[in-house]
Amino acid sequence: METIFVLLPLALLIALIAVGFFIWAAKSGQFDDLETPAVRMLFDDEAPRVARPMAPADSTRRNQE
Repeated sequence: METIFVLLPLALLIALIAVGFFIWAAKSGQFDDLETPAVRMLFDDEAPRVARPMAPADSTRRNQE
């Protein structure tokens, strides 16, 4: 019976903290756009092309001869 006097206020405190975090997140705009982050990875962004140095075409043939 003594345990309930500790666990009940502790559970209420944790529930109030969770509700407080939910209200804070809702007011700060965390739940405004739920669609875009889920499909953002499907958009193909153009990555900048990196110029690679050109290797001489004959260098492998010269080494083999």
